[in-house]
Amino acid sequence: MLHLSGAEKVESVHGDLRAPLSAVRGVEVLDNAHRAAGFRAGVKIGTRIPGVVEVGIIQGRTRRLFVAVHHNTPRGLRIDLDGTQFDEWIVSCADPEAVAARLGLPEGT
Repeated sequence: MLHLSGAEKVESVHGDLRAPLSAVRGVEVLDNAHRAAGFRAGVKIGTRIPGVVEVGIIQGRTRRLFVAVHHNTPRGLRIDLDGTQFDEWIVSCADPEAVAARLGLPEGT
C-alpha cells in the first residue's frame, strides 16, 4: 500500500493506492526521483512544479504512472507493476534502499 499524506491527497486528487506484492515486477532506487517523474507526454492530473513537487497521475500512450516526489526527499523508488491500475509508481522517500528491502525484491529487479 502506498500511503499518501493529506497534502499529497489534495495535490494528486487521489487517495491511498493499493497493489498486491505479487504485482511488483521490479524496484529501482533513484538518486533523483524528480528526473524520473519529470515531464512526459500525456494527461496529468495533480500538481507539478518541476524540481519541487510532482504528485499525481501521468497517462502516456502505453503506460499510466502515479508519482509522488517532493523537494525535501529527492531520492526515491521506481516500482514497476503489472496487472494494476498503474504500470509504475515513482515515489520519493528518505531511505529508498530500506523500502526496497522491505518489499523483498533486490534493487534493479
